[in-house]
This record gives sequence, structure tokens and C-alpha cells, in this order.
Amino acid sequence: MSVFHCPNCNHKTHIFGEDGATELANSLGVEVLGDIPLHINIREMSDKGQPVVVSKPDSPEAKAYLKVAAQVVKRLPAQSA
Repeated sequence: MSVFHCPNCNHKTHIFGEDGATELANSLGVEVLGDIPLHINIREMSDKGQPVVVSKPDSPEAKAYLKVAAQVVKRLPAQSA
């Protein structure tokens, strides 16, 4: 999780600090896959069994998950047919 998004005003607060994951990744020689925000939509949809990428696919939260997924796919080895 990267940043808290206030559900009332959408103000962003870095409650865990800023860039810690990037600094750790750099020190380990790995890349960060992406940032997932702390957002009420993620929790509410997850509690209902409806992933935010399905229930609200155009939301910034869903796009964050899709960006991470795309980074994972890019790192998968190519499969030969």
C-alpha cells in the first residue's frame, strides 16, 4: 500500500512514509512493481467479493492493480509453443 486517499476530499496522505519501498528495492537491486493506494473502494468491494478491477474498472484504484499486474506479466518468461 502506498498512500491513503481520504474518501471525503480525496486528499492523499503518506501514512507509511514516502518512497520507502523504492529505496528498499533499490538497495536490494530489484524493481518496484507499482503502488496500490489505501482506498475505501478497495476494502468495500473486497468485502463484497467483487474485486475493484471488476466492480469499478475505470477507477484509479483498479488502474493501480492493473498496472502492477502488467509489470508482473512483463517479468514472466516467454513461453514457447
